[in-house]
Amino acid sequence: MLKEESNQDMLNEAIQVESDGFLTGYKRPSKIAIISTIFKLIPLIIRLRRDRREWVRKEGRNINEEKFRKHAQKALTTFISLGPSYIKLGQWLSSRSDILPQPYLDVLAKLQDNVPPAPFEQVCLIIEKELGHISHIFDSFNSDAISGASLGQVYLARYQAKNVVVKVSRPNIEEQIAKDIYVLKKLLPIATRFIDPNLGFSAEAMLSQFTETVREEMDYRTEAHNLIEIKKNLKGDPGVIIPQVYLERTSRHVLTLEYIPGIKITDTEALNKLNIDRARLVVRVHRLFFKMLLRHNLFHADPHPGNIAVSDNGTIILYDFGMVGRLDNDTRKKLIRLYLGLIDKDPVRTTDVLIELGTLEPSVNRRIVERGLELSIQSLYGKKVDRMEVKALQELANKTMSRFPFRLPKSLALYMRMASILEGIYKHHNVKFEFVRVLANLLEEEGVLREAYMEEIKKSISKFIKNLETTIELGPVIKEYFESKQRNKDRKHSAYLMPSSIIASSILVASSIIYPYQDLAAYSGFMIYGAIIAGSFVYNKIQANKFQ
Repeated sequence: MLKEESNQDMLNEAIQVESDGFLTGYKRPSKIAIISTIFKLIPLIIRLRRDRREWVRKEGRNINEEKFRKHAQKALTTFISLGPSYIKLGQWLSSRSDILPQPYLDVLAKLQDNVPPAPFEQVCLIIEKELGHISHIFDSFNSDAISGASLGQVYLARYQAKNVVVKVSRPNIEEQIAKDIYVLKKLLPIATRFIDPNLGFSAEAMLSQFTETVREEMDYRTEAHNLIEIKKNLKGDPGVIIPQVYLERTSRHVLTLEYIPGIKITDTEALNKLNIDRARLVVRVHRLFFKMLLRHNLFHADPHPGNIAVSDNGTIILYDFGMVGRLDNDTRKKLIRLYLGLIDKDPVRTTDVLIELGTLEPSVNRRIVERGLELSIQSLYGKKVDRMEVKALQELANKTMSRFPFRLPKSLALYMRMASILEGIYKHHNVKFEFVRVLANLLEEEGVLREAYMEEIKKSISKFIKNLETTIELGPVIKEYFESKQRNKDRKHSAYLMPSSIIASSILVASSIIYPYQDLAAYSGFMIYGAIIAGSFVYNKIQANKFQ
C-alpha cells in the first residue's frame, strides 16, 4: 500500500514538471506542410461557411439535408486524412451545436477513432526507452496490437502471471500534435472570421479546451492518476468494475492495466443471449455517470461504446480514463440546482441556473428558453408533446443559438459531450427510459437533494435581501410621493397604507420562496397576503369617506 502511494506521488510530480513544457521544443511545420494542410481545409471551410449561413438564414427549415450531410461526410474524410489531431478535433466538434449545423453534428458523431497501429519495431523502442528491455519487464508480450487509435495502440501481455493490456503512444505523436495545433492556431482566427464573425469566442475557447484535453490524453501518467481517483470514488459500488493500474509498468507513453474483457455496451445480440435486461442496463449506466458528476469532482467524459463493456453477470466495466472532466464545488452545486429545476418542473428556475452557469447570455430570449425547457420537461416525464409546437420552438431556438453562440467552459463542454454520448447509447437500445425519474432517485439516494434545496433557499433569500435593500432605498422616494400627493386630508390614511403594503409584499415574497418546499405554509401566506390587501382596501374606502 505504501509502495503504491509512493509511486503515485512520484507520478504526480513528474506530470506537473513535464506538462509545463507541453508542445514546446519541437520544430515548426514546414511551409510546404502548412500549405498542404490549408489546401485540404479550404474546401471544407468554404462549404461550412455557405451551409452555416443558409442554416442561420432559413432557421434550420427547408434546407437540403442530403447536401449538408454530404458536405459533413467530406469534412469527416478530410479530418481522417489529416491525422490524429484532426480526428480528435472532429470528435470534439461533434457536440458543439453552437458552432456546427445539426446535420454536421450527426455525421461527425460517427467519427471512429480507429487508426492502423504503427509497426511494432517502433513501438518496442518506446517501451524499452522508458521502462527497460521488454523481456525483462513483462513475462510475455504479444506484438500484434488488438486495437489502434489516433494517439496510441493496445497490446496483450503477461505480467506477474496475470493477463494485462499495455497501451503505448504512437511514435512521434507529440511532435505531430504540436505541428498540427500550430497550424490550427494560425488558421482558426482567419477561418472563423470568414465563416461567421460570431464564432470568434466559441472557436477560440473550443481550441484552447481541445489543446488542453489532448495534452492530458497524451500523458498516460495523467490517465493512470484519473483512473486511480475514479476507482477510489466508486470503490463502494458493486455494479462497476475498473481495471487495476500497474504504476511500476506505467510511464509517460506506456500504460499497463489489468485485462478485463467484456461485451461492448452496444452489442445487443450478445447482451440478449445472456438475458441481460437492457432497459435496466441503460438506467444503470446513466446512474453511474451522473453519480460521478454530481457526487464527486471528477467524471469520465468519454463514455463512447468502446469504453464501456458489460461482464457476463451484467456488471459495467469502464475503460480509458484519458478524457475526464472536473467540476469545482460551485459549478457542481449549480448543476444540481439545474436538475432540481427539472425535477420540480420549473423552467424559470432552470433558466436562471443556465444563465448563472454561463451557458446562456443574460440577454437571451427567456421566452424561447423557458418554453423549450417546458416542452423538454414534458418529454422527460413521458407526457405527449405536440409535434408542431416542438418544431416551431426548435426553429426559434436554432435561430437564437446560431446567431448568438456562447463561450462554453471546458468542464461544461466535457459534461455536454458525456451527456450526448450517453443519449446515443440510450437511443441505440431503444428502450423505455425516463431520465428525470432516474435522476430524482439518484439525487435522493446520494443525499444531495437536501443540499440542492438548501442551496436554492440560500439563493432565494439572497435575492430577497437584495430586493429588500432596493425597496428600503426607494422608501424615502415613495414616502415623499405620498406626502406631496396627500399632504393634508390623506396624511393619516397614507401612514396606514404604507406599512400594510410593505408587510403584505414581504409575506407574498416569503410565501413564493417557500412554495416549492412547504406548499401548505406558502398557501397560508398567500391567504394572509390576500386578507391584508382586502383589509387595506376596505380601510382605504372608510378613511376616504371620512374626509369627504
